[in-house]
Amino acid sequence: MTAHAFAPLPDLANTLLPHALEPVDDGAHDLSHLQRVWANVRRIAREDGGDLQVLLAATLLHDCVAVEKSSPLRTQASRLSAEKASALLHQLGWPEAKIAAVAHAIEAHSFSAAIQADTLEAKILQDADRLDALGALGVARTFYVGGRLNRAFYDPHDPHAEHRGYDDLNFTLDHFHTKLLHLAEGFQTLTGARLAQVRHARLKRFMDEFIDEIGG
Repeated sequence: MTAHAFAPLPDLANTLLPHALEPVDDGAHDLSHLQRVWANVRRIAREDGGDLQVLLAATLLHDCVAVEKSSPLRTQASRLSAEKASALLHQLGWPEAKIAAVAHAIEAHSFSAAIQADTLEAKILQDADRLDALGALGVARTFYVGGRLNRAFYDPHDPHAEHRGYDDLNFTLDHFHTKLLHLAEGFQTLTGARLAQVRHARLKRFMDEFIDEIGG
């Protein structure tokens, strides 16, 4: 049943899903995340085009190597996933050009890796993945990760960081300023950029209301 969430290529999904996720406890990067990213990919590709086979493989394998957000190897996570995906697709007999396309899309999707997306498929995956970091889902995932890493909601002494630098390693609210509020500026496709503005507004509205509730 799960593979049907990855229509119109359920057979490819069945082949790749056993390799898509490592056995780690991370609800921000789980099967539901892959399903949401694929839904975003399909929505963008309907208007912007793209090779669905490459896009599905890149979607399912973009987090196939799990690296914790707090790990010093975090910036290498997408490269490690791209290498693992390439080896798998070689074993499955994929042509070199398609393997390279999948690997580039995976490597370029990561915000922390800061790699330029040079193909349409890479731009679509990057946008689709970043949409899941915006809006209500972005809020939920951010506080979920903060909880897993034992981060406080905010600095009770200086919640607005007026007398300190932003510190999202210790305060989840600071992550809105260091990353989330800047995501919508960097979308690569017209469709992705349009969807990002809607989710950015939701993210900003939550943050404004959150700040109001903790005392302005």
